[in-house]
Parts: sequence; structure tokens; C-alpha cells
Amino acid sequence: MESGALGDALPDGRLSVSRSSAFGASAFATPDLTAPVQRIGWRTGYRLALIGTDMAAIGTALLFAQSVRFGQEPWHLVHTFDGYTLIGLALGLVWMGVLAANRSRELRVLGAGTSEYQRVAKATGVAFGAFAVIIVLLKPEVARGYLLIALPVGLVLLLAERYFWRSWLIARRREGLCLIGAVVVGNHQDATRVANDLVTHHHAGYRPVGVAYTDGTGGAAFATADGGDVPLIDYAMLADTVRATHTRAVIVAGDLPGGNEALQDLGWQLENSKTELILTSRLTDVAGPRIHMRPVDGLPMLHVDLPQYAGLNHTIKRGIDIGLAGLAVLLLSPVLAAVALAVRLEDRGPVLFRQERVGVAGSSFTMFKFRSMVVDAEALLTRLAQQNEGAGLLFKLRDDPRITRVGAFIRRYSLDELPQLFNVLNGTMSLIGPRPPLPREVAAYEGRVNRRLLIKPGITGLWQVSGRSNLSWEESVKLDLYYVENWSITTDFMILLKTVKAVLAKDGAY
Repeated sequence: MESGALGDALPDGRLSVSRSSAFGASAFATPDLTAPVQRIGWRTGYRLALIGTDMAAIGTALLFAQSVRFGQEPWHLVHTFDGYTLIGLALGLVWMGVLAANRSRELRVLGAGTSEYQRVAKATGVAFGAFAVIIVLLKPEVARGYLLIALPVGLVLLLAERYFWRSWLIARRREGLCLIGAVVVGNHQDATRVANDLVTHHHAGYRPVGVAYTDGTGGAAFATADGGDVPLIDYAMLADTVRATHTRAVIVAGDLPGGNEALQDLGWQLENSKTELILTSRLTDVAGPRIHMRPVDGLPMLHVDLPQYAGLNHTIKRGIDIGLAGLAVLLLSPVLAAVALAVRLEDRGPVLFRQERVGVAGSSFTMFKFRSMVVDAEALLTRLAQQNEGAGLLFKLRDDPRITRVGAFIRRYSLDELPQLFNVLNGTMSLIGPRPPLPREVAAYEGRVNRRLLIKPGITGLWQVSGRSNLSWEESVKLDLYYVENWSITTDFMILLKTVKAVLAKDGAY
């Protein structure tokens, strides 16, 4: 497996950096730039795995479409090259070609963000659009069969296998594998922030293997957030060091001394190498799809889309809420009935717990949950206030004595939240959104925290798939604000998938 890290040049992964420095020879010791030497490229292997499973997903969808629409058994299709089969093969080749042309397997979109899923969905739409235009002129019934069956089945299978591989990749990166070594360059403040962010957010796929301070600060090594040491590199020798060690990425944090010309010079010095040159944005908590670059007569203009809280996308979101919530109520009706019966039989108290919460624009609504505590739980709250283990304005107690036996079980698997599906149907909540706050919490909000109320609260959200009760108050607020500013239908889809995983893992549920 190829680490792509600083130090790949020598068999033992070590390299001595020159002591000479624009800031004085004493500013830099001779650090050992060490990294595991992994000879087989993980990136090539990962892409080949994606190609293989993409082909399997597309092939399965096409075979299923022919089997259902045209009444042919799948094993018959494999040995028969009639008109339907040849058309299916042609569509499969076009589909795979558009996936490649749309760069759905590009390294920079793998492992994090929604771009990979968006490119897969876009490529699928383009492939079927082109296919429909051609085939409709020849055999309309064939086009309808593929469009109605192969398109949705294939898209679901493609997204599912991409999600599987992404989960695998993130797990490897959590172990320190499948990472790209990067040198971070910038002033002390910016470079330190970016290097620590790379260590903390391993799913981004980059590992700091060297830091070059442009202001000459620091000693012989940089201590990362996880307690490791990263060697400092002489900024004056940056390009030579990067080329000599075959480093895969240089991340520029902030401005370089000399401005745009210095950045251009660095790019020229790294030409014809396999090194990525990455510029970090100072736009914090702004998702990539909201940022657009438009060069005008040599002047790069960065456009940032402002958040929108009404319009077509929100209408689509509401339609998805109604459709999925209605389907969930229908499919889970036996579970709803069983939980309701268990809650009722335990202490003969009410099945539902009704509580006032604050929704969009500060409006009040009644949120429904299966009752998981004793009947007089609210009255007992004041006695337990001193034992609060929650963060900030939240009250949480890991071993809360008010929780019943049935309540402990349904909380562990988040079954107590199922009645909120009816809140979704009546329009007071969404499937995905910020955590629905209590009035007393909202009364204590300060400043930007009020932006959580710009959209409907959700049954699940970034706060749930990122740790739930294990999060600090600041982390919970940050995640909610990020969602409010950057939500998209693709993001909602990813959160739904992660919610299933979080519920099964029971992480932070108490």
C-alpha cells in the first residue's frame, strides 16, 4: 500500500533535510522524515475495486430489468445475445463510460463529502438520458423497461456499494492507512491549525508529514493534536525537499510571503511531479458545493452561494419527508404497536410523552415520543439537576433513575423516537434537521445559535450521527449550524444512511 508520504524516496523512509535556512541555520535541526514504506499503490487498488463493483451493480440492475420487464430468466440472458441483451450491454458500456468521464472515481472526491455521490447520480442521469434519446426512436418498449427498472435499481446499487467502500476506506484511515502524506506550509497560526485539522479529520485522507513555517517560528518539530511529532522543513528548501522525497501533496495555509507570485513560483517548481498543490480556504463551515471559482481576465473570483430557506429544494425535501415518513409508519406499524403495548403494560401509564419544543422561526409545537421514564419524570427533574452530565444547556444523566426498564431498551435502539414520524407528517418536524430544542434552551440562546431555528428540527441530523449525547454543547451547536448553512438533498441522504449505522451501534444513546 502506497502511503504517498514524505520519506518514500529511501528504503527506510528517512531523509535528512538541509540545515540551511532563510531564517538562520539554528532554526532547523536535521529531522528524520519517516513514514511507512508501502510499495503497492492503494489508490490504484481502490479504484480497481470501485470499477469492479460498479460493473457488478450495473450488470445486476440490467439483468434484473430484463428479467422483470421482458420475462427472461437471468441465467438465460447470460447465454443469449438477442436484441434486448445487446441493447443492455450497450447501455452498460455507456453507463460505465459516463461514470469515468464524470470523474466519479477521482481521488479528491473519495472518502469525504457528497461530491462522489453527486457525480454518480449525475452520470447515471446523463447515461440514461442519452440512451433514451437514441433507443426511443427504435424500440420504445425497451427504453421504458430500462428507464423504469434499471435506472432506479442501478442507482441504488451504485450508491450502496460506494457507501460500503467509503466506510471501508474511512476505517482504514482511522487506523493510519490509505492516507496521503502532505507538507503544510504557512505562517505559524494557519499552518498549525490546518495540520491539526488533518490529524483530527482523518477521513479527509491527508496526513501531515512535514510543516514549513513561512515566518520562521517553531523548533525542530511540530507537535500534532494527537501527541505525535512532525518535522519542520526549511521553507526556503520546500520545493526541493518535496520533489526529493516524492511527497504527494503540499497544502498552503493562508498567504505566502510574496503573495500570488510566490504561490505561482511554487507551482512552477512542482511542475511535472506527482504532487498536488492544495490551497485551504479561509471560509470556515462553508461546504464545497456553495463555493464556485470564476476567473475573469486573470482575476480569480470566488463566489459563495448564500443559504436559501425556501424554494424548489425545500419543496422536494418536504415531499421526501412525507413519502418516507408515511412509508416508515406503514412498515413499522407492528413495531409501533408492540412498543406501545410494552410501555402501557409496565406501569399502566400513558404510552406517549408529549413535550413542548421550539420549531422553525421560534414557533412552538408538541413533540411525540414513546414514554421511556416514570410518569412524574418532569417533577423529579429539579432533584436531579445537580447531577447533570449533559453539555451546556442540555440535561443528560447516563444512569437516570427515572428511566423505566422498557424505556432503557427503547432508548438504546432509538425506538422511543418513532412517534416523531407523525410530527414529520403534520409538518412540525423534518426527517433530517437540527435537534429540536426546549423553550428554556432557546431562551438562553445567544448570538448565532439562534440560526438553528431557521429550518425545521429533525428526527435525526449531524448531531446524532456524530456522537449524540457524547458531544459537547459547542460541538452540537457547531454541527447544527453547519447543517443549517449547507444542507442539501444529497447530504440528507448520507445522514439517513449514517443514522442506521449510529442506531445499530447505540453510540451515545442513553
